[in-house]
Amino acid sequence: MEIDQNSSLRAQKCASNPRLSLYSYLLLMKQVTRRKFVRNTGVATGSVLGFPAIVSGQNLNSKIRVACIGVGGKGSSDTDNAAREGGEIVALCDIDPNMLRRKGQKFPKAKQYKDFRKLLEEMENQIDAVTVSTPDHCHGVAAITAMAMGKHAYVQKPLAQTVWESRIMRNLAREKKLATQMGNQGSANEGLRRGVEVIHSGVIGEPQELHVWTNRPVWPQGIDRPEGSDKVPAGLDWDLWLGPALPRPYKAGVYHTFKWRGWFDFGTGALGDMACHTVNMPFRALKLGYPDRIECEMASRPYKETFPLSSRVRFDFPAREEWPAMKFWWYDGNPRDRQAPIRPYSDITANLVGAQG
Repeated sequence: MEIDQNSSLRAQKCASNPRLSLYSYLLLMKQVTRRKFVRNTGVATGSVLGFPAIVSGQNLNSKIRVACIGVGGKGSSDTDNAAREGGEIVALCDIDPNMLRRKGQKFPKAKQYKDFRKLLEEMENQIDAVTVSTPDHCHGVAAITAMAMGKHAYVQKPLAQTVWESRIMRNLAREKKLATQMGNQGSANEGLRRGVEVIHSGVIGEPQELHVWTNRPVWPQGIDRPEGSDKVPAGLDWDLWLGPALPRPYKAGVYHTFKWRGWFDFGTGALGDMACHTVNMPFRALKLGYPDRIECEMASRPYKETFPLSSRVRFDFPAREEWPAMKFWWYDGNPRDRQAPIRPYSDITANLVGAQG
């Protein structure tokens, strides 16, 4: 599937611009019609909210119409939460008929699709926003397609599988004036924000090193692709599941469901799955921005198509404002796996590395 070339080129010329989150918007709209909201907040004359263009145009007195792409796993709760915050679920999409059927029982008025492209084509004028909760490799293509149509987007983490996809999404959000949010629930929690404030206050001095580790993967990786193929289950559209990835035979219990995260073609490994959560607070607190250098210092046996069982990756960050240059180490690996996970040395975990503390 290709994006309109002219739209893509235009989008690449735009810079980033933060927008009000989709879920925050749905919460605000829960008890208020669009027309009343525009009148009461002064959005039409330039409110400080910088509210998105979703409040203008037709259908001003209705709820926000949401299409949910991927409704199994995390997509199930994303769909429920979109409805709970005041959205009207008008369409459900999933390549797995079992997941689609289960969610359809809760939202019987929603139209059902197995191909998000057909959903967007047929319902372009009947939806305002989308949730995207597919495997990682489809986040970008689904969200970009919807955003290019002017649809607001709540996209599960990781936002995309490639830097290019992320940049296109950023640029579309600015060009189309869209409300967007990545599915990183911790960002909205008081504890995370309080932690950032504490570090900014200087309580722990000036940290010079950051060490973060995880027990992921809790899915298969560090393996080779199995030989042969199995019969595709009835109703499962394997070609649609593959999406933008290269074709490969279906194998039962290898990819679908939830076993795709460790494959280069479909997931982003432990770093893509968990760093957006566990590195979120220190990334903000330490104003990390972009690193100068990234190096995988150590890893278990490499495999052609899957991430290793355990790894240690170092990110070198330059000085930022009042913060000195620092290094960040990421460690992943499941203690229950056949490979002992790489972890920080004991003297590091026993003491906080800082200027005072």
